[in-house]
Amino acid sequence: MFGTSQLLLLLVMLVRTSGIMIIAPVFGTNEVPPTVRGLLAFSLALLLWPTQIAAGASAAMPGNLIDLSVMLVAETLIGLVLGMGVMILFASFQLTGHVLGQLGGMSLADVFNPGFDDNMPLFSHFLYLVAVAVYALVGGHRMLLGGLLDTFATIPPGTAAIPVDGVTLITTLLTQSFELGLRAAAPATVALLTATIVLGLVGRALPQLNLMALGFGFNALVTFGILTVSLGGVGWLLQENLEPVLEEILQMIADTTPSTSP
Repeated sequence: MFGTSQLLLLLVMLVRTSGIMIIAPVFGTNEVPPTVRGLLAFSLALLLWPTQIAAGASAAMPGNLIDLSVMLVAETLIGLVLGMGVMILFASFQLTGHVLGQLGGMSLADVFNPGFDDNMPLFSHFLYLVAVAVYALVGGHRMLLGGLLDTFATIPPGTAAIPVDGVTLITTLLTQSFELGLRAAAPATVALLTATIVLGLVGRALPQLNLMALGFGFNALVTFGILTVSLGGVGWLLQENLEPVLEEILQMIADTTPSTSP
């Protein structure tokens, strides 16, 4: 027969695992039904529950509803921050696709992305799918779940605090994401600017050519060619930056409540 503290421990663990299932790539997309996400979160919490009980972890019932709400919010933020950090990393490749679409003259070629329930440029959607594929191939989902499991060792359930440096961390991740997006788009940007200059020189030399008709096709050809050549580099950028981002987030979470580490 389990007591109140053990049942509260399960609830707290469920809340923490649910946070990562809400927003994390692969798990938190709209393609995954909410019932499946809820089942995954509950299954993960149920698997970890006996290990925490065996380790002597317990969650004391707060004295009032406000303290209970604060505790549950803090637990949820651990999973949310982990998932959001990786999603911000994915946003860099969507920025790359947006830049390519604008420079390549294909900004009107929007497609519906069910993961965000909105339209986005064709190249943004394509690079997002490439990032998801690379993320799964390099074991990013396992790294993310491994980071979540590490938080149970550094911050026992029920002792989490709301991260005061969360805004600073998100700002830093957004800056890194913007820089990463520009780095990924740099080869195609240079090639398209060079193609534009060449077309301008050709237009000056041969004014009878219809550069409006020629330019769109030529820019699209250059965009697809450069994207094909540099696609491996896009996957490499994600692989190289995924683990440092997770380590930075976990370090921030651990530093939030240093006194709770066993």
